Amino acid sequence: MAGLARHIDPEELVHSLHEKPNSHRGKYGAASHSVTPYSTRYNSSYELSKFKIPHDGAPADAVHQLLKDELDLDGRPNLNLASFVGTYMEEQAEKLMVENLSKNMSDADEYPAMMDMHARCVSIIAHLWGVQKGEKAIGTATTGSSEAIHLGGLAMKRRWQEKRTAEGKDTAKPNIIMGANAQVALEKFARYFEVEARILPVSEKSRHRLDPELVKENIDENTIGVFVIMGSTYTGHYEPVEEISKVLDEFQQKTGIDIPIHVDAASGGFIAPFTHAKAGGPKWNFELPRVKSINTSGHKFGLVYAGVGWIIWRDESFLPKHLVFELHYLGGTEESYTLNFSRPGAQIIAQYYNLIHLGFTGFRSIMEDALSNARLFSKSLEATGWFRCVSDIHRKKGDFEYRKGEKPFEKQGETSADYNAGLPVVAFTLTDDFHKQYPHVKQVAVSNLLRAKQYIIPNYPLPPDEEKTEILRVVVRESMSVDLLDRLIADVCAVTESLMRSDEIDLAAWQPFGNSVEKTHASAGHDSKNTHKAKRPMSHGVHRSVC
Repeated sequence: MAGLARHIDPEELVHSLHEKPNSHRGKYGAASHSVTPYSTRYNSSYELSKFKIPHDGAPADAVHQLLKDELDLDGRPNLNLASFVGTYMEEQAEKLMVENLSKNMSDADEYPAMMDMHARCVSIIAHLWGVQKGEKAIGTATTGSSEAIHLGGLAMKRRWQEKRTAEGKDTAKPNIIMGANAQVALEKFARYFEVEARILPVSEKSRHRLDPELVKENIDENTIGVFVIMGSTYTGHYEPVEEISKVLDEFQQKTGIDIPIHVDAASGGFIAPFTHAKAGGPKWNFELPRVKSINTSGHKFGLVYAGVGWIIWRDESFLPKHLVFELHYLGGTEESYTLNFSRPGAQIIAQYYNLIHLGFTGFRSIMEDALSNARLFSKSLEATGWFRCVSDIHRKKGDFEYRKGEKPFEKQGETSADYNAGLPVVAFTLTDDFHKQYPHVKQVAVSNLLRAKQYIIPNYPLPPDEEKTEILRVVVRESMSVDLLDRLIADVCAVTESLMRSDEIDLAAWQPFGNSVEKTHASAGHDSKNTHKAKRPMSHGVHRSVC
């Protein structure tokens, strides 16, 4: 018969043992020099301070090794299939970044060559996005798409305020339109800059995208603009920019009110211009007069490490002059429109490297390969009969419906143009038949067991009104090789089969690990089991999607 067991607090246990005199822990406890990092006193006799700065420092090699060892507990970046952010760059690009880590983007007069590269990037991206002849596009690098979205939204708000003020009208109640599938940065803009966020529900009928009919019903004279997403972080779908533009055209013809569009192309901005599919046929960029600004993340499909985004306005007239600061700094004068001042310059150099090294055909090859691999993964999942894909880049162009047991579409010499346009994202869920046959199997268990194999694949609900459907999501980046994809498919199948053979008791025995002390005390958030304790339910705003 098993005896009663008492919970042990590991932090308390380690602390109590550390309180014992150092003399009891070996005669070499006081050594301050080392042959290897592991032979220092910090390997066993002393614990490095975690929450207060230590009185004395520690040898560089010892600290490096100890931190390196702790970081081994992190997930493997290349197997982090949850993230859109790139985890691979070529050796030459990394070398350029290391050589320029100390350069600050705010020191424009001191680093003119870097600033020239910045200007070239803006010009190159503006042309990729269809800037029109006669217009003077203007833009800037940012720390990412979140900052870029805030800048784009603020410019729309100020243009609306200036026009309303000139007409002698009230400016107290601005609003902005977005779908419930929007990334949290869009709602942040509204909250931080005091704009009413009109968050419209998305549905299976609207293909989990912003519905143009709902846009028509929710715009008015106080609408400063519409956020339209080129690549939903949930399912990878492109939103119908041209269709929404037509709705706004009709509204202007009836009322005289001109409502602009800002395109959040955080991921799609470096995919749609290069792929054969483009945006699936309709226009999405500056070819549409109503699109005034576009943002993207260089650190996503721009193939740069984290820390760079871009925003471009189709013409300098759409960036209100009083938002632009003329800076007199370190002997030079520079115009600036950013939320940050000091910013890393190495990522700008890396972005320029990618643009001129890969060229149009290089980017096209990478994006087409990513979409091809995403299609293969999608078809493999549905072929099992256990999963159906909510994303539809693997279905023939114009076909958006999952049909059980249907042979997947294939074509000799196919390209992305033969399929529905979208991001190389695979959003999938267990089929109804699977749930009926194995009701005890929770979909999150697939994610948890894959994590044990080092894959990071999130399981989360769709946006409000669709949240009863949970999806697993894989972002297929440049570094997802066919070999790795084959292994992933095999592991997903193996994990699912093991769940099918298990029972409720087996599944209950496995629980995810608890949080670290730092996570417990530093975060006010909740894990998936306690989301009901959140201050605001999911239906009251944009769900925090993984990106």
